[in-house]
Amino acid sequence: MKTLWQHCHVATMAQGKYSIIEEAAIVTSGEHIEWIGPQAERPAHDYASVVDLGGAWVTPGLIDCHTHTVFGGNRSGEFEQRLQGVSYAEIAAAGGGIASTVRATRAASEDQLFASAEQRLKRLLSDGVTTVEIKSGYGLDLASERKILRVIRRLGAVLPVTVRSTCLAAHALPPEYANRADDYINHICHEMLPALAAEGLVDAVDAFCEYLAFSPAQVERVFITAAQLGLPVKLHAEQLSSLGGSSLAARYNALSADHLEFMTEDDALAMAASGTVAVLLPGAFYFLRETQLPPMDALRKHGVNIAIATDLNPGTSPALSLRLMLNMACTLFRMTPEEALAGVTLNAAKALGLGDTHGSLEVGKIADFVAWKIERPADLAYWLGGDLDKRIVRHGVESLV
Repeated sequence: MKTLWQHCHVATMAQGKYSIIEEAAIVTSGEHIEWIGPQAERPAHDYASVVDLGGAWVTPGLIDCHTHTVFGGNRSGEFEQRLQGVSYAEIAAAGGGIASTVRATRAASEDQLFASAEQRLKRLLSDGVTTVEIKSGYGLDLASERKILRVIRRLGAVLPVTVRSTCLAAHALPPEYANRADDYINHICHEMLPALAAEGLVDAVDAFCEYLAFSPAQVERVFITAAQLGLPVKLHAEQLSSLGGSSLAARYNALSADHLEFMTEDDALAMAASGTVAVLLPGAFYFLRETQLPPMDALRKHGVNIAIATDLNPGTSPALSLRLMLNMACTLFRMTPEEALAGVTLNAAKALGLGDTHGSLEVGKIADFVAWKIERPADLAYWLGGDLDKRIVRHGVESLV
C-alpha cells in the first residue's frame, strides 16, 4: 500500500544538513520511505492514497534523545530556593534534589506514574516529536526501577511514538546506601541490571559521573556490566565539573555523552574518534543559570556530532517543548538553526543508536516526518513557544496526537 505525499518542500537532514528538495514529493510504502525527490520526477503508481501537503515544509520527525519523563512529585519549591541563591548542591545535601523525587516516585503507583508521564509525553508529541528516549533513575532500588521501566515500555505501547528505554540506576546514591557508594554500584551490577535486562526492559544503560554522584571508576564498573549484557551505554558527564567522564564514555564506545559544559578539547577528540554523540541540554543550562558554555569550537573542530534534547525532568529542566530547545541552542550556545535542527533529527537518532533507520528523510528509513506550515526551516528555531500548525506522520500514518 503506497501513499504519495506531495505539494511540499523537504529538508531531508541527510548528512546532518538541510539538504533541501524544493517542490518535492515523498512515497511511503507501509512504515518506510520508498522514494523521495522532486515532485515532477515522482514514480507513476496507482497510489492507495494521495495527500496534498499544501506547500508545507517537511522535516524528519523530531527526536528527543534525553528525557526523564517518568517521575513522581513536583520540585517547583526548589526552583524558588535557587532563585533565592541556594545552589543545586546545597539543595541536594539537604535532602532535596534527586532524593526528593526518589521519595515521591517510590511512593507512587505504576498507574499514577503512567498517568502523569502520559500527559508530559503528549505535550512533547504535540510539538512534533516522533521518537523519545526516557530514563529511569528516580527509583534507585530494584522494585522501583522496574516500576519506572515498565511505565516507559507502556508509554511506547499506548502512544504513537517510538520510545527507547534507558536504565539510569546509577543516578544518585539512595538513602539506604548512604556513604556506601561502592556497595550500591555492586548492587546495580550484580542484581539490578541483570534482572532488568533479562525482563526486556532496558535498551541502554546510563550513569551520572559527577562529584555529587559517581566517580569515573564506579561508572566504569557499570559500563563493564552493560557490555557483558550486550547493552550500549550513555553518560551524564561534565555538567558541573571536569572528571573526564566523556572520555571514559568514548573508551566504551558510548552512544552519547550528555551535558558537557566542562568538557575539554581532549574529551572532544576522544568522542570524535569513537563516534560518541555530544548531547547538549540548553534547558538545564538555562534553568540552573549556568555560565560555563560547552566547548562548541572544539566540538565543531573535531567533527563531533551534536544533538539537542529537553532533559525533561522535575528539578533542572521542566521543559515540555523540544522546539523551544532549538531556540535556546541557538541563542545560548550560538548554534545555527541548521545545526540545531540536525541536533533533534539525525544526530539525536545517532545518540539513540537509531541513525540507520531514523532522523533523516531517505529511502529505506522509517517514514516519520512533520509537515510544518512555515516559511523556511529556520522558523522552527525562530518562534518562541506556541503551537505551530503541522501534520505529524509516524510510520507512514498521520497521527492525531
